[in-house]
Amino acid sequence: MRDTDFLELPEERPWRGEFAATFALSWPLALANLLQMLTYAVDVIFIARLGPLELAASSLCVSYFALVTWGLVGLTGAVAPLMSSELGARAPALRPVRRVMRMGLWLAVLSGALGMIVCLFADELMTATGQDPRIIGMAREYMGVLLLSTIPMIVANVLRSFVSALGRPVIATVITAGGIGVNALGNYALIFGNLGAPALGLTGAALATLTTSLAIVAAYFVAIALDPRMHRYHILGFWWRADWPRMRQLIRVGSPIGLTVVAEGGIFAAAAFMMGRLGPTELAAHTIALQLAALAFQVPFGVSQAATIRVGYFFGARDRDGVTRAGWSALAIGTGFMASTALAMLLVPQWLLTLYIDPWDPANAALVALALRYLGVAAAFQLFDGIQSVAAGVLRGLQDTRAPMFIAIFAYWLPGFGTAMVLGFGTPLRGVGVWLGLAIGLIVAAVLLVTRWQRRERLGLFERTHGPVPPL
Repeated sequence: MRDTDFLELPEERPWRGEFAATFALSWPLALANLLQMLTYAVDVIFIARLGPLELAASSLCVSYFALVTWGLVGLTGAVAPLMSSELGARAPALRPVRRVMRMGLWLAVLSGALGMIVCLFADELMTATGQDPRIIGMAREYMGVLLLSTIPMIVANVLRSFVSALGRPVIATVITAGGIGVNALGNYALIFGNLGAPALGLTGAALATLTTSLAIVAAYFVAIALDPRMHRYHILGFWWRADWPRMRQLIRVGSPIGLTVVAEGGIFAAAAFMMGRLGPTELAAHTIALQLAALAFQVPFGVSQAATIRVGYFFGARDRDGVTRAGWSALAIGTGFMASTALAMLLVPQWLLTLYIDPWDPANAALVALALRYLGVAAAFQLFDGIQSVAAGVLRGLQDTRAPMFIAIFAYWLPGFGTAMVLGFGTPLRGVGVWLGLAIGLIVAAVLLVTRWQRRERLGLFERTHGPVPPL
């Protein structure tokens, strides 16, 4: 079996075949994304039992930490389109893929070390934005341990791109599922002092996250070593040998991806800080509602990751029709799913809240009332959130990342953030106004990204975008 057999389509009914192939690659990645979100949801469930101040402190820390980490994950995310392009051009492409992975791992470690330094400034940002001093003190201790997870998390994402591009996305699903168990056990033991461990509170939650991230990296290396298809790439072979052309290509393609992630993640992190200014109850309600929206988002995010691989494969093979089928199939799958989640948020929002709290407990009345209002707005932008994510993914498959970066910066931070500030602090809408700003940013991004995908031939994306680098 060739390494790219899983990417091939039946000769008859290519559209149906592409839809099925995209779905087959998407669902394990989407499930892995959901499981990864559940890993954080486990943290929220345990930390919420410590109290609203602890939950607020962890929310601010995670918002900042996630912004830094996911930006760097985006930087190293160039591994996926470059690998798939190489496989499409000349599978198995052992040497080119190995060199992409080697430099991807270098970039993960180096950028992760920089990210840890950036995380040290979370304290100053919380102070500058006027957060509660009690929350800042708790957050300082939590972040001091949490930042140690930066490098292993980024390395794990590079390894995940490798197994997915080689048609083994289920491995990512299984490893992430195992990580939930490790994290839950760590939280149970270290937060409350169970199983003979000390009761460390928030610090225990951070230690559980660090332990989980290290265990996930170890699991990926074991899985790669045991799988014949993946093992023959010897991704750690000559790990000390630099390949600067590859590094430059990774940075050229990955930097705009990272900045795009920061632009999108930044608006959500800013929303958390704005909610903190409105009050602890608003921030707690925002955290729970956003978790539900983020859980739903993981499915189109998985479709986006699959689309990058499939579009990248056809781009490397110089197959225009394949690129078209892969892109539109992914957009159809992602949009269809998000339409269903939007409907659920409108029809059964209280049942969705039971994942985190008891919505019928009178003690939670104020929290639930705010969360339900936020979910009403979230339902409105679910569809566009899915569209913009998948559209960005298909463009990345063409290694078109620079223009989407500018689109993201514009959409999220001008109409998006601007509307959130005006409606959140200049009108009685308060938290709902902040969420309306998020919605507008996502809608503008979706429209502009899909328009660029539709005009890809006119813009010359297929011809002018750099293809695979020849082996050195």
